[in-house]
Amino acid sequence: MSSNEPHVAKIAALIGDPARANILKALMDGRARTAKELAHAAGVSPQTTSGHLARLVDGGLLAVAKQGRHRYFHLANGLVAGALESLMALAGERPVPKHHHQARIAADLRAARTCYDHLAGKLGVLLFDRMLATGCILPTGDGDDFVVSAEGRRLFAQLNIDIDGLATKTGQRRRFARACLDWSERSPHLAGALGAALAACCFQRGWLQRRRDSRAVTLTPAGVAALAGIFGLPPDQLGAPEEAARH
Repeated sequence: MSSNEPHVAKIAALIGDPARANILKALMDGRARTAKELAHAAGVSPQTTSGHLARLVDGGLLAVAKQGRHRYFHLANGLVAGALESLMALAGERPVPKHHHQARIAADLRAARTCYDHLAGKLGVLLFDRMLATGCILPTGDGDDFVVSAEGRRLFAQLNIDIDGLATKTGQRRRFARACLDWSERSPHLAGALGAALAACCFQRGWLQRRRDSRAVTLTPAGVAALAGIFGLPPDQLGAPEEAARH
């Protein structure tokens, strides 16, 4: 392997350790966490976790931010999240947990969750499929990248999402709009800067609510009504408001 080629084996080895894999998965919701929190997620001692975190930072998979005496770790970028999501899809679904609480958590994750900074699960796939079916996003013919059509501009204008502004901020490490294979649905959801902007809008308007210590998110009754109207979807496809209010 030449020095110019990606060190695939090195990255695979970093992810392949069970404790490091658990650390990375714990950060898939886009939020930063302390070493103590990640030790709990990894299921190993704080001392062992410290070594794992150092290797992940050195390997470019994690970044660290300092705030006072605390250090917070987060995924280095969306590329890492996309790779993890694809690996989870490749690994296949686990058997449905027998414990009711675990089964409920698994069902919630499949219904709606974050994949780093964009929407995933049935909700994310549903919105992606709808945007594709109505011609709001169009494939570029270059891999999994998409562009926004005139119809899409009208849709995103309702969400106050500046398409031109997003496009100018994207680059080699942050694509504008791309398909990300969803691990639970085995179909793509929308990632990239556009996917992140859509998710941020839903959180800011109270259409989605984050859950504590989980990637699962709650679609509120207001979110059901808003997304159904904007995307032209029957509300029952998104989930009845009564069900959303119970979570």
